[in-house]
Amino acid sequence: MNIRKLDPSASPLDYYGYELRRAREVAGLTLNQLGAIVFCTGSLIGQIETAAKVPQREFSERVDAALGTDGLFSRLVGLVLRSQLPSWFQPYAEMEATATYISAYQCQLVFGLLQTESYARAVLGVEQTDRLDEMVAARLERQRILAREQPPVLWVVLDESVLYRQVGGRQVMREQLAHLLGLFGKPWMQLQVLPFSTGQHTGLMGSFNLLRFDDHADLYYSENYDSGHLTANPQVIRERSVGYARLQADALSPRESAALIARAMEERYGDEPEPDGTDMAEVVLQRQQRR
Repeated sequence: MNIRKLDPSASPLDYYGYELRRAREVAGLTLNQLGAIVFCTGSLIGQIETAAKVPQREFSERVDAALGTDGLFSRLVGLVLRSQLPSWFQPYAEMEATATYISAYQCQLVFGLLQTESYARAVLGVEQTDRLDEMVAARLERQRILAREQPPVLWVVLDESVLYRQVGGRQVMREQLAHLLGLFGKPWMQLQVLPFSTGQHTGLMGSFNLLRFDDHADLYYSENYDSGHLTANPQVIRERSVGYARLQADALSPRESAALIARAMEERYGDEPEPDGTDMAEVVLQRQQRR
């Protein structure tokens, strides 16, 4: 059989494929045998070994268990998925993963770290049709920083228009807004909505993020259609930090924001109750009252 040889130094994906083939052969397993153990086809194993297919996290965890590789592929898959992000976005993603405090203002879409899989798929599917699965997996991989034992402090201000822009359909939006509601009350997170009634404000130039670190200068990030701008310029940081503080002051309180999100979810994307008959707006208000 003519087996494609990989250069493991070419990319994280090539390195993953190289190590997977080596570990499988050391274990004395064929493609089909390993596929049967990890619940996939031998063909898929072969595609990943030749860097023709991007592995997912669940696959990597199963491979680690099957080959006894002590978490090797679960660790590598993060690098692989990050490499699937647009090249101009990767420097920001690397810094975001090490930040201790993230402040984000979003004027069009739900912030990437807070998107559901269905919402992310709808957003990315507008243009990424051939690599959609990989791009969605990469976005969800970014969100793993929120599941850490000590996640970064996250403060997000969303423009009210984000609640009404129907991305992916009514059910996708309902699930996305329900996900946002589920975040209220987390000690490491604050979410506010900037209402239409604010009028002009310091975020009219567009979405932006501020990153703070324990051992690194603060960073400011913004992007346009096909490039990102990342800077540690002290003057820019100072001006945008003041601008963000003004956005926070103009936005609704977390309690008022939760009520608005719940109202938008019920009135715009369906008024049916949750499966247990609970009214989501009432749940959120009760949760806020207990804080």
